[in-house]
Amino acid sequence: METYESLLAAVTVEDGTPVIDPATGQAFAYAPSATLDDLDRAIDAARAAQPAWAALSDDERRAALSAAADEIEASSEALAQLIAREQGKPLSGPGARFEAGAVVAWLRATIATELEPEVVVDDGQAKATVYYRPIGLVGAIGPWNWPAMIATWQFAPALRMGNAVVMKPSEYTPLSVLATAHLVNRHLPEGLFTVLAGDRELGEAIGKHPAFGKVTFTGSARTGQAIMRASADNLTRLTLELGGNDPGIVLPDVDPKAIAEGLFWGAFINTGQTCAALKRLYVHEDVHDDVVRELAAIASAMPMGPGTDEQNVLGPLTTEQQFGVVDRLVEDAKARGGRVVVGGEPDRAAPGWFYPATLVEGLDDEADLVREEQFGPALPILKYSDVEEAIERANRGDAGLGASVWSSDPERAREVAARIQAGSVWINSHGTIHPMAPFGGVKGSGYGLEFGVEGLKAMGVPQVIHG
Repeated sequence: METYESLLAAVTVEDGTPVIDPATGQAFAYAPSATLDDLDRAIDAARAAQPAWAALSDDERRAALSAAADEIEASSEALAQLIAREQGKPLSGPGARFEAGAVVAWLRATIATELEPEVVVDDGQAKATVYYRPIGLVGAIGPWNWPAMIATWQFAPALRMGNAVVMKPSEYTPLSVLATAHLVNRHLPEGLFTVLAGDRELGEAIGKHPAFGKVTFTGSARTGQAIMRASADNLTRLTLELGGNDPGIVLPDVDPKAIAEGLFWGAFINTGQTCAALKRLYVHEDVHDDVVRELAAIASAMPMGPGTDEQNVLGPLTTEQQFGVVDRLVEDAKARGGRVVVGGEPDRAAPGWFYPATLVEGLDDEADLVREEQFGPALPILKYSDVEEAIERANRGDAGLGASVWSSDPERAREVAARIQAGSVWINSHGTIHPMAPFGGVKGSGYGLEFGVEGLKAMGVPQVIHG
């Protein structure tokens, strides 16, 4: 079992890239900075290790990954402390301990998922069976908002399917991913799974390197497009999760008090820094004022502060750049006549990148806070009078990751949900992903599926054997 101090020492160097604590704006550790030569060496090692790993039985690979899950679980508190320090999410609530637990849970769910050969033809004259074989080498590029959890979404199915993995975490949050790999690699062959902390140049090199048969990426649409262009000549298989601008539609039959807490966490989990968080809320005029009032009461009562303080459930924004994005969008909303119900006034003299939970009403759909993905704790609440209008407004824009419908009538909610252009639509909740339910976006939110059986298939290549 690792302590926070021992885990930190295992993944940091004395002179490297500063890792900033977003609660203070100051460096608390230094991460190694991998070079392109390091990438070449990691690729060579992965290529050498992968054939023997692929030759193991599925049960043998699952056993090794199960031991890795036990290893992470034994050190989950240390991992949570590291996540809280480098990413900012609080230990308590749906925060750093939740993320460390999710690493274990998702790894175990990936291990438990069955993927049997599928007989697609057997008519007495012909037989055809679909198998999924290893791709070989998978490149993974991760984000800074849920660094260790999303890294697990990437490496766990890839390894389970017999691949080797070279991964680059975000330069803002490399330590928790390095720490996860440090624990996992105690149970894997040397060279099979490598995490390289580095800058954008390293990520670009992974995207265009011909050694990778698959690249999986979670991040911005702009970077996803760059990966597509860079990998085109190699015909690299891709899974791209490129964020969203998730709408929620509140129907007029709701109990505002009953749904308020679900709405809050749908929007403000991880201080709003979640791809599938609720980003714009359409509320019917009959219940608008009551929903705003109940949501404001909850937002006003949620404690915000450093992630390492047990009493907090909201933390800082992870980067100064993201603080600037949220601040710009809220100030623009004010200038357009939006009414700030709560929040909207950060303490700019205080250390760290804290932006208070903010609700804004009275905007139209042309406001930047509505059109852009804010990726932070500022939710626009938009009034509508007709459900057809709400659906049309919800479907505007290029994003299509998630959405939600809130109603006391599940059948009516499902009818509305079916008409929303999003990869996942929740009813009376938002963003509650499940390891067995496929997850992915449509339109500009990317393509490809993660989780469950579909996630395993995405990390393999199909082969049909006739006979």
